[in-house]
Amino acid sequence: MNISEVAAASGLPAKTIRYYEDIDLVHPARSANGYRAFSERDAHMLAFLGRARSLGFSIEECRTLLSLYEDRARASADVKKVAIEHLDRIARKIGELQAMQATLETLVTQCHGDGRPDCPILDDLAGLEGHKA
Repeated sequence: MNISEVAAASGLPAKTIRYYEDIDLVHPARSANGYRAFSERDAHMLAFLGRARSLGFSIEECRTLLSLYEDRARASADVKKVAIEHLDRIARKIGELQAMQATLETLVTQCHGDGRPDCPILDDLAGLEGHKA
């Protein structure tokens, strides 16, 4: 398969596929004229990477997951460990986003949103909360 065919088969853009090749996640064969020649296995690996990235796994985590996927003697506990660590990071990020949401909701509620110049949102951003500018 050429790059456009493997892009269609994997659901990834050609630019992403080239990037994955540049960082040694995939290793397509090269034909005599230098063009990439992707196999069904390459397409499968690219789809695997696309799914892992859509779940938010980092490139290094994807590298680890690919290695584990290819190692038929792996322990599922090793795979689960990677997923749990990622899940923990997601939970922390959700907590951070909820805290940001609560802060912004409070600031929006405090702002009159009228023709007056005073604005609790700007005061908070400037570190002047509770002070009049």
